Amino acid sequence: MPTLQLYDHLLQFPLFQGMSRDNLAQVAGHTRFGFLKHAAGQVVVSEDEPCTQLFFLLSGTLQAETRSDDHAYKVTEQLSAPYLLQLEAIFGYNQRFTHTFTTLTECSFITLEKTEVTRLSEEFMVFRMNILNLMATQAQKLLRQAWHRFPASLGERIVRFLSQRCIYPAGPKTFHILMTRLADEVGDSRLDVSRALNQLQRDGLLLLHRGRIEIPQMERLLM
Repeated sequence: MPTLQLYDHLLQFPLFQGMSRDNLAQVAGHTRFGFLKHAAGQVVVSEDEPCTQLFFLLSGTLQAETRSDDHAYKVTEQLSAPYLLQLEAIFGYNQRFTHTFTTLTECSFITLEKTEVTRLSEEFMVFRMNILNLMATQAQKLLRQAWHRFPASLGERIVRFLSQRCIYPAGPKTFHILMTRLADEVGDSRLDVSRALNQLQRDGLLLLHRGRIEIPQMERLLM
């Protein structure tokens, strides 16, 4: 890939924003980037696979699948370019992917090995600060969830349960979950959960199927 084109691609991602033109030119010219292209329907990375490199989605759309620890239910959602797959997984206690990413359309990626991420962090303070800021923001959002107002109704509890299990709080989502399991998760009866879900369906916020809940626009459900 020509250096100028790579330069433009890097600017799409928060990790490289704020770097000077000289620094970006240096990164583009002296960093060992990988380049991948996947046809639609291919698995890019799988849940529990070791995270040894970063994947920068340059073009196309992915499906992210996330399962509960006991694999009793899961959620699938769509993510479009530009998107960085699980920055947090390359460092820390559990250096493994926690989602399975599959291409929905033809997708192009830039990859960056962990050794190169470490080197860029040592050589460029802006790059290092961008990593820290992204991870700190993610941690702060998660820590703050416990202090949000407790949902006033069963419908709100269901919405909170669904939203907290999404990577991105917008776009289409599909939850594969039995009504009895959802009732256990929100601490209510199956009948009451069914009534609350049917009300949300009547409001045009989701669609119910056997063992499956489709949410056309997560942002509308959260309004």
